[in-house]
Amino acid sequence: MRTFACALLIGVAPLAARAEVAAADPIDAAMRTCLARSDMSSTAGQVQCMETARIGWKTALDNAWQQLQAELPPARRKQWQKSQASWQASRDAETQLLAAVFATTRGTMYVLAEADMQLQPVRDRALALRSAVAKTSAGGGDPAGRLRACRADARCEHAMFDLNRYYRRLQAKMPARSRPTLTRAQKAWTAYLNATTPLVDERGRIDIIGARVATLKRLSETVGND
Repeated sequence: MRTFACALLIGVAPLAARAEVAAADPIDAAMRTCLARSDMSSTAGQVQCMETARIGWKTALDNAWQQLQAELPPARRKQWQKSQASWQASRDAETQLLAAVFATTRGTMYVLAEADMQLQPVRDRALALRSAVAKTSAGGGDPAGRLRACRADARCEHAMFDLNRYYRRLQAKMPARSRPTLTRAQKAWTAYLNATTPLVDERGRIDIIGARVATLKRLSETVGND
């Protein structure tokens, strides 16, 4: 079980560049140590290791957010506040979606997978905010130039195609009673994307969409599994 959990946590992060930045982060190191402990080898123990890491990353997120607020000019601060509020709303809706999907599964591996999917978005957002703090402190907080429309960016258009494909697949496989939960989660995520796009460059937009594609793909491959 420890081998599975370690592979899950180390290999799932969708944003490789950010994962590399945080490879030596004390939160990740502590989590790996926790997962490897013989007294934490039960499912409950492994979930506890991940939950402790999630709490640690949430604290890191909050700290980075406070630092960013102190660095930003008022107009830019309002944009970031909108992004952060929409991210939190998306996470709240996503928690309900994860509960609905994993309620259709059975087995220890899915308990661990759900804990991991609660952790990773918090970690990713903390790293994104840390990056924004570093750029703002260095005088480079604004994205370079105006973003092209997604339909004019081949990578963005392809990513959105994949997103819609996996969304439809997940929708078709979910129990009918749970489909409104998926609709709400996707609507909240879209609001987050729209609020955050003005704050990132085209690569940053692809990162956000790519992470969502990975989530929907994973959930579509999970729902209904025994």
